Amino acid sequence: MSFPTNTNAIDFDSARLQRFGFAPAHGFVPQPLDYQQLQRRLELQLQTSLEADKILAMFFQSVQQFIPLKALNYKHVGTDLRLEFGERSRHNASYCITHDGEQMGELAFQRDRRFAEVELTQLEALLATLLYPLRNALLYRNANLSALRDPLTGAGNRIAMEQSLTREAEIARRQQQPLSVLMLDIDHFKGINDTHGHATGDVVLRGVADAIKDRLRNIDQVFRFGGEEFLIVLTNTGRESAALVGERLRNAALQLTYPVNGSPVELTVSLGCSTLLPGESPDSLLRRADTALYAAKRQGRNRLEMAG
Repeated sequence: MSFPTNTNAIDFDSARLQRFGFAPAHGFVPQPLDYQQLQRRLELQLQTSLEADKILAMFFQSVQQFIPLKALNYKHVGTDLRLEFGERSRHNASYCITHDGEQMGELAFQRDRRFAEVELTQLEALLATLLYPLRNALLYRNANLSALRDPLTGAGNRIAMEQSLTREAEIARRQQQPLSVLMLDIDHFKGINDTHGHATGDVVLRGVADAIKDRLRNIDQVFRFGGEEFLIVLTNTGRESAALVGERLRNAALQLTYPVNGSPVELTVSLGCSTLLPGESPDSLLRRADTALYAAKRQGRNRLEMAG
């Protein structure tokens, strides 16, 4: 069953002119004083944070006081940000937010009855208050992501890995859930670099990283541990399930080929797997996965070994 959807594109350059009275909005209806007060309050409130989730939560709560809403959903592909507030409902008013040609995400308002034209006009005017707070939040988020991301592969870097592993271990202990990690190493990677050059080696690293990401759940995380090694953190995943994931990644690597000068560069990967023990530290969890990885390499490579 499909429901009516209002889909719009809003250009904040025009919206800003309308807000300051230089150009009338189409179908604009003068608003009472309390609506103007809401605009002014939003302009002040939204400047108080650089966190996108807090900014959009404040916006949603404030707008609800004037226009009945059930939910607000937001996604920004560039920083892989997805936020949901409230309960999903039937009717949807969606906006693709742009400024100076820059995509700032998609935002959707939802509720159980259709939006009136006057309400859509009000929402569009209120969205103008999001312009600079949201843009600053996205810049801040992107800067943080860049600081925690390996620039070649897009996987998390060592700093991000250490932070994430510590956090995930604490959550696993508190909620009494399993936590597993996979240490993955590209076999004979030095030979690829020596024979085909570092540019080909970089292509291989990116290809392996993408293949890993494509075969994991959204809650799992991939980090470049160093050189040709990757660490995969598997949330709420026990020993047997982690082994299945490892085999899936090993088989995926076998399907990857990189043609160079007419001949394919084929590769394999070796993996070590460990599952968090009661009272175990994140460092110990990593060491056991690393030991299992070296056991896989000693036993011929292109295999998965489980830590004892």
